[in-house]
Amino acid sequence: MKVSVVILTWNSQDHIKACLSSLMIQATKDLEIIVVDNGSTDQTLTLIRDEYPQVILISNNVNRGASFARNQGVANACGAWILTLDSDVVLEPDFFEQFLLAEKGFADNIGMVQTNILDKDGGRIYSQGVYLSPWRRFHDINRGKSAGADHPGIGRILGPCSAAAFYRRLMLEQVREKSGYFDERFFFLVEDVDLAWRARRAGWGVSLCERARCRHTGNGSATTAPMRQYLSFRNRYLMINKNEGFWRRAGTYALALPYDVPRFIYMLLYNRYMWQEK
Repeated sequence: MKVSVVILTWNSQDHIKACLSSLMIQATKDLEIIVVDNGSTDQTLTLIRDEYPQVILISNNVNRGASFARNQGVANACGAWILTLDSDVVLEPDFFEQFLLAEKGFADNIGMVQTNILDKDGGRIYSQGVYLSPWRRFHDINRGKSAGADHPGIGRILGPCSAAAFYRRLMLEQVREKSGYFDERFFFLVEDVDLAWRARRAGWGVSLCERARCRHTGNGSATTAPMRQYLSFRNRYLMINKNEGFWRRAGTYALALPYDVPRFIYMLLYNRYMWQEK
């Protein structure tokens, strides 16, 4: 069974070599590796072309956002499963072996698989799935907890963190919107939560493959804190408006008011992205 890997890069020269090298040593050889570059101005493209000629490289002239780039990669992929990877993720040597072993036992309705994403040192958990609170704030399950212990909360997974997530191709095609598999209006952040929510509404399930381990540095593209704050706030409300009915939406807004009103005022005063687009 072919698996396609879609990796995003944007000025990723400090991380992409370790990421691609961890793919090259996998025992599973039936991998299609696609890198979508979002207008890098460093040596990312040169490094990939010179050292990894077997990689399918798609190059954009400007940064069109994570959703746009992932959609490009998925559209060009041939695999029955798509693994989305951030450029600062390094896979353990048996990562695909563990996934393929687990995949044999998946029910037909499993369309998303959360891998065990650890921090860059491998000692603590980065994400074991995304959880949505009643007021629709999203959290990485077990973030910061020891990687060597059992933790509760796995049953709350809405969907996987796209830094290292498997998606069944059949599911992606079924839930695709005019704005793409990943909604391109989000640009970056929350697009994986929105996709998972849409998929769950369509009847697809999610599974955790805890033995498929990888390490994630985090924010390898060096996105600024104000931009992340703005996109997180804006995209959360876009996600709610898309996926909740009127009355549930009204209830969510009521629950969120005590937190979001002071945050909104603060951002109006101090976050320049509130006054300009991306």
